[in-house]
Amino acid sequence: MPQIYLKEVSFSYIRSEPVFDRVTLQIDSEWKLGLIGRNGKGKTTLLKMLTGELEYSGSIETTLTFDYFPVNIDNTDGSSLEVVRNLIAPFTQWEKEMQELLDDGSIDALSRFSEINELYTANDGYEIEQLLEKELSKLDVPKEVLNRPFHSLSSGEKLKLQLAGLFLKRNHFVLFDEPFSHLDAEGRKKTAQYLKNKKGFILVSHERDMLDEVVDHVLSINRSSIEIQKGNYSTWQRNKEYRDGFEQDENEKLGKEINKMQIAVRQTSQWSEKVEKTKIGHGRVPDRGYIGHKSAKMMARSKAIEKRQTKAIEEKSALLKDIDKNVEIVLKPLEYVKNQLIYAEDLSISYAEKIVCEHISFSVQKGDRIALTGKNGSGKSSILKLIMGEDITYSGTLRIGSNMIISSVPQDIRFFHQSLREYAQSEKTDESLLKSTLTKLDFDRTLFDHDMDKLSDGQKKKIAVANSLSKQAHLYVWDEPLNGIDILSRIQIEELLLEYEPTLLFIEHDSRFCERIATKTVNISYFAPV
Repeated sequence: MPQIYLKEVSFSYIRSEPVFDRVTLQIDSEWKLGLIGRNGKGKTTLLKMLTGELEYSGSIETTLTFDYFPVNIDNTDGSSLEVVRNLIAPFTQWEKEMQELLDDGSIDALSRFSEINELYTANDGYEIEQLLEKELSKLDVPKEVLNRPFHSLSSGEKLKLQLAGLFLKRNHFVLFDEPFSHLDAEGRKKTAQYLKNKKGFILVSHERDMLDEVVDHVLSINRSSIEIQKGNYSTWQRNKEYRDGFEQDENEKLGKEINKMQIAVRQTSQWSEKVEKTKIGHGRVPDRGYIGHKSAKMMARSKAIEKRQTKAIEEKSALLKDIDKNVEIVLKPLEYVKNQLIYAEDLSISYAEKIVCEHISFSVQKGDRIALTGKNGSGKSSILKLIMGEDITYSGTLRIGSNMIISSVPQDIRFFHQSLREYAQSEKTDESLLKSTLTKLDFDRTLFDHDMDKLSDGQKKKIAVANSLSKQAHLYVWDEPLNGIDILSRIQIEELLLEYEPTLLFIEHDSRFCERIATKTVNISYFAPV
């Protein structure tokens, strides 16, 4: 079976620390490999190096071709069948060429026809439609979708068609970079079941349940190392906790040794200075030539000792283990004067003539952490926007507590383009507190001066969450707050919410987060207009 070899691979962006430094890895082409790590540690960079989008030093050797998912499809006007067939192989082009060659009928033309026909057959061209229908049935996509224009499909349908097409390609290895973050819970469940029965891919995901369901190996990018382990996320997490516990003890011992060495360095330095001062003398005329010669020798000796001690400290410090510590974040929610913050009864929301949800009833009491659930398009985000004061047409009853302060995380972070300072000013957030919270979420300080449009979606979302956490509020309203945010930061946020117990109304597709955080669930039934 083909292998993927990374040999002494190094990469760094201009004027920055290396993202990868002399990395050597071997990946089996049949692995279902989960790729995890903090935001900004190089997960997407690694995928782009595999596809050849980024240049690097060292070598990546394999006979496989890498496919990045989701695919950038230029022509979406054709039928879905045509688009997906040509994603798998250039079937339309081959068919056109073969027909022209048959029409030509010359010996050379028939010879070329035979070559193309061999390629066509090797890529399942004569049965590709049936194979596609079979794959789509596993994803609960009706075969009739193949007859519709690709541009008319929903985002979920487009993703599933691409997914089916990529796994029908020959000698290809698929790279998934958080592709399912906007699928609803049912769509994610079905996609996870599909991937569970496939092999030969790398999945970048921050969802623990999906990683547990799908992968059989984990590649983790740590603070100062990269490692591969057999098993799913939970296996990796148990091993990490065990190793961290052992290495924490080792770190404490090393810390004590380093501290002793640092004291010795200071003492040696003081000794050197004291010897040098003897050249001045103490109440009598000294033999400065003799003392100077003697002090110079002692100074050289002390400097050599100091150099050896400093080198020993560096060597000991290098042994400090790769422990990823979660730093505690402080949240200061405000106490509302009344027990009930929001009351909704028989609530319906519409845009123009289109009703997106109707007959929704719920209340938010002090201390509630309520998850709004439902399929994509069922009106969950519209309810949050309505509560936040947006001008949305609705009927029914909606009462929002007077003088109530709300802190929010928006779903859409595409408009984040200014500097962090300008963002803090526009949000009326204490800039130093925002930066402190970001640092605790392992946000790279070097990015504080970057414009936000140069950051990844996960980094932008982390800024939005940190901004909300930096504000005192009676109610926190979060719309898909974890999109793109790494697992360790998710766990930090969970622990924070469980400790401080703010009143929270949220939408989130991470099932494990919802299980840990939600005290209540309100299901928004999907309303399909006639």
